Amino acid sequence: MLRIRGLLPNAAALLWALVVAVPLYYVVVTSLRAQEDTTGANPLSLPGSPTLENYGLVFSDGFFKFLFNSLLTTGLTVVVVLLVALPAAYVVVRGKRRRHQWLFRMFLAGLAIPLQATIIPVYVMIVEAGLYDSLLAIILPAIAFAMPLSVLILSNFLRDIPEELYESMCLDGAGQLRVLMNLVLPLSRPALLAVGIYQALQVWNGLLFPLILTQREETAMLPVMLWQFQGQYTVNVPAIMAGVVLSAIPVLVLYILGRRFMIAGLTAGAGK
Repeated sequence: MLRIRGLLPNAAALLWALVVAVPLYYVVVTSLRAQEDTTGANPLSLPGSPTLENYGLVFSDGFFKFLFNSLLTTGLTVVVVLLVALPAAYVVVRGKRRRHQWLFRMFLAGLAIPLQATIIPVYVMIVEAGLYDSLLAIILPAIAFAMPLSVLILSNFLRDIPEELYESMCLDGAGQLRVLMNLVLPLSRPALLAVGIYQALQVWNGLLFPLILTQREETAMLPVMLWQFQGQYTVNVPAIMAGVVLSAIPVLVLYILGRRFMIAGLTAGAGK
């Protein structure tokens, strides 16, 4: 019985690895097929004549332009979210007045608002502000929708900082800004990395805002590029898979480098 119980976790891990690996294998293999081979061949079989034409098609369709827009939009969004969310979380945790608690409740209420339900008001506001078809049209709503969860994660992390550290800095005559910069910021790096990686993935893979709030190719992002490989009657599946592979490489590298900090930050305060 003990031996069987010891094998169960390994079997579950193997099953989960297969669940994750099979779709990745399908994406990579399909990206190496010719378009006419996608209908008759076994989807999981190796291509008889592997080709890199699909990757060439993606590059010739302006991949690096879309990549730059995605990098710029994601980077600016994450930087602004971190710069605003950390002080907001500090005020929520250390604030003693009633309005500070109401501020936290407002952020929690923001978690209950689905992005799809606000697309029409967001579209109207972006158009009225003269920001339509610009990268700011994506960055500003992305920041707004990233704030509630970011503040929640950071506030849970800040509550784990011992009260004695706050008190010792206050006894040394440190003001709130110095406490934030010299104590909270260094100790919050795991949570900041977790929030940054998570929000970067959300912005990078987001399709709704780029599809609705931009129109020109000069402001389009990678998800819109993948959308362009389907026509009215046909879909270039291998080209889409090649685009998926290329667009997934940056976020995959980012996740591999920061996955340990991401897990630590997302689980902060879970034991309380």
